[in-house]
Amino acid sequence: MGSLNRLGIRGIIVQSILLSIGLAVLFISAGTLNWTNAWVYVGLVSSYWLISTVVLATVNPGMLNERGRVVKEGTKSFDRVWVAVYPLLTFGNLVVMGLDAGRFQMSSMPIWLTFLGVFMFVTVTPLTLWAMAVNRFFEWTARIQDDKHQYVCTSGPYKIVRHPGYTGLMVSLLAYPLVLGSWWGFVLSGTLAMMIVIRTGQEDRMLQKELPGYTEYSKRVKYRLIPIIW
Repeated sequence: MGSLNRLGIRGIIVQSILLSIGLAVLFISAGTLNWTNAWVYVGLVSSYWLISTVVLATVNPGMLNERGRVVKEGTKSFDRVWVAVYPLLTFGNLVVMGLDAGRFQMSSMPIWLTFLGVFMFVTVTPLTLWAMAVNRFFEWTARIQDDKHQYVCTSGPYKIVRHPGYTGLMVSLLAYPLVLGSWWGFVLSGTLAMMIVIRTGQEDRMLQKELPGYTEYSKRVKYRLIPIIW
């Protein structure tokens, strides 16, 4: 299993810095620290980041080491686009939600939707963590990992859907506007969710074409993202 190396530690530091910048962007856009929904959001994402880092450093440190680099040799061109666009839209969404629900308070959302967003986040993020814990080939980008003799992961949540990490990410993105009380947040969150659906289809086709055993696996586990639906 190994242990964290310098690349993994660097990745943790970089991700921690990016998380801190994102939270700062949110509050700066809102123009205030007196925003309860934002502090709920801070608590959720910070807790998940801390718990996931500790758990993965314990059960799958190799994954953290590999994720210390984002784009690697063999990364597919469609995923290079994702890597470039995703952080821009993510930070942009924080600006939009900060301006909307914080500074100008344009959105009016009932409190039960905030609780729904918290529920969505709390229930789906363990799925993402579970996927990362059991899949030693879980990386930032899509590629065939010949350098690590990649094989099909069929354990844990991969018995239910073929891309549980994307499922967790997509639901989390749709939960954020609810947590922050921003209707305008669904514009970019919805865009990112659709991009995840497209990315899932592209990666799935790549795996069926290039990863031995994946076609047989896809016949056993029929759904890519959401059981019964797709």
